[in-house]
Amino acid sequence: MSSIRLPSGVRDFLPRAASRRRALAERVEDLFEAWGYQRVITPYFEVYDVLERGLGTAARAAAIRFVEPGTGQIVALRPDITPQIARLVATRMAEVPAPIRLCYDGAVTRLAGEAGQREILQAGIELVGAPDRDADAEVLAVAWSAVRALDLPEVRIDIGHVAPAAHVLANAAMPQRLAPAIARKDRASVRAATDDPLANALVSLWGSATDVLARARELPWPPAVVHALDELAAVIEAFHAKVGEHVAVTIDLGDLRGFDYYTGMKLAVYAGGAPDAIARGGRYDELIGKYGRAMHAVGFAIDLEAVAQAQREAGIAAPRAAIGVAVADPALARALRAGGLRAVTQPGADAAWLRGAGLDAAIVGDQLIFADDSRRDGKDAIEAAFAGDTTPLIALLHRT
Repeated sequence: MSSIRLPSGVRDFLPRAASRRRALAERVEDLFEAWGYQRVITPYFEVYDVLERGLGTAARAAAIRFVEPGTGQIVALRPDITPQIARLVATRMAEVPAPIRLCYDGAVTRLAGEAGQREILQAGIELVGAPDRDADAEVLAVAWSAVRALDLPEVRIDIGHVAPAAHVLANAAMPQRLAPAIARKDRASVRAATDDPLANALVSLWGSATDVLARARELPWPPAVVHALDELAAVIEAFHAKVGEHVAVTIDLGDLRGFDYYTGMKLAVYAGGAPDAIARGGRYDELIGKYGRAMHAVGFAIDLEAVAQAQREAGIAAPRAAIGVAVADPALARALRAGGLRAVTQPGADAAWLRGAGLDAAIVGDQLIFADDSRRDGKDAIEAAFAGDTTPLIALLHRT
């Protein structure tokens, strides 16, 4: 008999883990909606040549493709949701006036080198049809607010802009050699690849936003890059106004991730306990036009699995579900549900069964049997619940 196994790079989530991830998604989606973003749902797979239009080099390489049996078309599991939003805005929402604010959550699936495919749970926003610094600042503010709502420690927001690196690489004799050296912040390799002082400066242009911008402005950049630096400063100022507090923003002008995808500002959010960024995004003004409706756009996505990992490392408990009770009488179960409890009609429940079912207690006769093997007299509270008043029973359950 062959072993029972999952494909490489995917996993099951048992009730507690699933509850944490679902709660994370709902919390950030609720916050997105509070900022005026509307939820959409897109399919798990798409016709590949349509999806491919909106994918960067890395995402195209990571897409899992297959032949759809019913049509013979080559389709792909989505490695990114943003191209789907672009298609949606350009086609189904072609008559909707800008700016358009959309949010989503769902799984993306990517090939991940030798580890095989990898499934990632995301939630994100896209602000389409807003070209100015105020839109960049809004997206930064939503990202910051969403991550702060997740109770994570040591949260830090980092931004950048593609313009400085684009200028350096466009003028490099060997950009394919220079780009990896800059990305690694390998000063020796950068010096070996070029004598361009701007290229060598990029390796050290990271840190406090105020300090990095001051050092960057001392260099002989062309007007387009000077304008980009001014825009970053203005975005940070607008961001602080939107969140109503001063946030210590950092800048990394030598970060080349997403270099072939983004067209302006980039952002990343970090938190203690997560090995890499828990959220990434930026401006991608060329993407929507690939689907037939040229529009500016900016957005980000939160990696919910990275957030869950950071919460575990920080000792943040998974969200607690409403108190759950097993009862024998369907009428009592209905009354308990109406009172905000979880109720299962299950005669004869014992402590071991309660633990496996994720419930807290069972009503057996006039007693409460708890999942920790303790018992308590609950006659008066149970009689009140039968009469439609669940308040004493809920209070008794909470005290125990």
